[in-house]
Amino acid sequence: MARMLRRVITEPVCKRRKIDQSKNQPQNFNENMDSAFSNDSKPHEVLRTFKSNLRKKFECLCEGTSDERNPTLLNEIYTELYITESESGEISNEHEVRQIETQSRRTATEDTPIKCNDIFKALPAQDKPIRSVLTKGVAGIGKTVSVQKFILDWAEGKENQDVQLIFPLPFREINLMKNQTLSLLHLLHLFFPETKELEISSGEYKVLFIFDGLDECRVSLDFHSSVRLCDVSESASVDVMLTNLMKGNLLPSALIWITSRPAAADLIPSECVDRVTEVRGFTDKQKEEYFSKRISDESLANRIISHLKSSRSLYIMCHIPVFCWISATVLERMLSEAESEGEIPKTLTQMYTHFLIIQTNIKHQKDYEKKVKNDEDMIFKLAKLSFEQLVKGNLIFYDEDLRECGIDVAEASVYSGLCTQIFREEFGLYQGKVYCFVHLSIQEHLAALYAHISITNNKRNVFNKARKSAQVETSISKLHQRSIDESLRSKNGHLDLFLRFLLGLSLESNQNLLGGLMTQTVRSSHSNEKSLEYIKKKISSTRSPEKSINLFHCLNELGDGSLVEEIKHHLKSGTLIQTKLSSSQWSAVAFVLLTSEDELKEFKLSDFVRGGNKAERLKVLRNLLPVIRESRSVQLMKCKITDEGCVALTSALRSNPSHLRHLDLSDNNVGDSGVKLISTVLENPHCKLETLKLWGCKITDEGCVALTSALRSNPSHLRHLDLSDNNVGDSGVKLISTVLENPHCKLKTLKLMKCEITITDEGCVALTSDQTLGDSEVKLICDCTGESSL
Repeated sequence: MARMLRRVITEPVCKRRKIDQSKNQPQNFNENMDSAFSNDSKPHEVLRTFKSNLRKKFECLCEGTSDERNPTLLNEIYTELYITESESGEISNEHEVRQIETQSRRTATEDTPIKCNDIFKALPAQDKPIRSVLTKGVAGIGKTVSVQKFILDWAEGKENQDVQLIFPLPFREINLMKNQTLSLLHLLHLFFPETKELEISSGEYKVLFIFDGLDECRVSLDFHSSVRLCDVSESASVDVMLTNLMKGNLLPSALIWITSRPAAADLIPSECVDRVTEVRGFTDKQKEEYFSKRISDESLANRIISHLKSSRSLYIMCHIPVFCWISATVLERMLSEAESEGEIPKTLTQMYTHFLIIQTNIKHQKDYEKKVKNDEDMIFKLAKLSFEQLVKGNLIFYDEDLRECGIDVAEASVYSGLCTQIFREEFGLYQGKVYCFVHLSIQEHLAALYAHISITNNKRNVFNKARKSAQVETSISKLHQRSIDESLRSKNGHLDLFLRFLLGLSLESNQNLLGGLMTQTVRSSHSNEKSLEYIKKKISSTRSPEKSINLFHCLNELGDGSLVEEIKHHLKSGTLIQTKLSSSQWSAVAFVLLTSEDELKEFKLSDFVRGGNKAERLKVLRNLLPVIRESRSVQLMKCKITDEGCVALTSALRSNPSHLRHLDLSDNNVGDSGVKLISTVLENPHCKLETLKLWGCKITDEGCVALTSALRSNPSHLRHLDLSDNNVGDSGVKLISTVLENPHCKLKTLKLMKCEITITDEGCVALTSDQTLGDSEVKLICDCTGESSL
């Protein structure tokens, strides 16, 4: 069951093909090495050897177990990833698949793309040198492969030749030393013995440390500790060494690169990070490039792409390189002429179930039957490991974790794809082993399989801790309901995809696929009907639009698209505005809009609701917040929005502050309290709002205080501000004028129409103090309309 449990650095973006190792070396490698190290002195010879060793280590993506390699040249199959400069290292409370689903429509926006090899190069507008970079991205998105490509290009003399030494120190390997006390120099000598003859502490060499996989770190990183370490030869605990290195106390000239999943990104304080980048995975164009490289048959590659495009949920998941590999593995086999029978996967559960079966077949082909008891026993044990570690939030496992689930390491290693040992043999340290699934979604699928098998074969609900109690719930529908409740209660959505898989596995078609792996299958059509009713009930009652969207994905896994089709009909026929929708139907509207292929450029609340009282409009607004969050322009003019609506609106905008460009709240009773809320979004340094319309919003000078404070914090993006028909008064105008004086202020239009009653000569004087205003413009403000074009 190839590579289900395996080394992350071998993220499968490759074709299976044997390589003639004698031909691996690029033609210009020796020339580049000689150019970089023209001096034949001993240190330069060591540097040449060091670089050559890293090249050999990172030039291939290896498949299979550590002693049975099937390498592929990285440079031949590498597909460039979409990497952007991110707004912050803040954590995300969404499931990572939901993050991919929302980010999939952002690749065409005005983000700042950065090439992997340029992450330490300042942009034209940045004058501060970049010492430390935090790169975040969901599991399987390509962080580790990006690190590998960066190192390989450096080792081959192609990029970043100003750096003399790169030390890759993955956290999963550092974890094995978490109880050690040693110096940084000693640690480097252990990991890289050839560096013993180099004076690393002298500052002679430009050094880069790469810490891959912060989310896998089991070392306690205390950045508030007062312990200061400045000497590379001074011994300390591993955590003290790492934090002092990242804070710049230890080797302050060294470059630092840390990669992490979003949920762990805030473990590093912002003051220790000069730049945050984000790996977004593949763009649509890069997806096609990947499949053309992965599948040698061009016609078959095009058929695979066409099929994936026909299922929006699958195509969105292809932003993740690992999912592209899973899809290619399954669809290459199923769409080929020889094996064209059977239903082609259209849901995540179908895709992952086929993948599981294919990997089992690979095991049989390798004739390992005598070494394992049977497929079902091993799959069940690994599925148990998956569930128990998923509940704990662990993606990385160690020997003791496997033993607790009854997994014999020697036996498990037979399954080259299902369970691959990761030895520390690269650096000659210890014999500790680290295990992981190739992607979190595979762990979630196996966890769901464990829950399903437990209820069908053993009549046990995995969520019920009182397992021996007579009151244990044993029906599939009760398990589904409990799982739905657990998913809805989860703050970070870590059970959302597990829930989709669990429900999908209850379909008879998927159970038939698993027939060889399960001793029992249960006819569950009646149970599924109960589950469908329960999901729809929860959609109608949940206050979280994000949770509702995942429940719609669950309906899709169960093959029920009735609510969605009904809404699509209303949208297509233009009857939505005349129809009184329930909460469930409004959630369906959000789901349909977010899963469409069209980019959400403009949101108008008036397109969805007209008339009605304030409560009804607020209800619609809240249900459509996920849509607002992904829109470039939000038009809420004359929508009876109050400060209560601003609370909901602000929560959506805060979660994605860099996306919105235009916001119109005109002719609403937002008042000063509403403006204060909106100002919290404006003051975010990552907010890029260009147009803000607030005419007729009952704003006074109190609201201007908050607005001015926000614009002082972030003056460089807003271009157009409309405060017409508000009681801003002289004091409010004075405050706004202080923003105009800021040399970074980019405001082009300031509208103060119908404010002439409250603006006196004193207010005009405040505006004229800004040198960018001429006499004619002042006259226009004071005597006529109150509008100033700056």
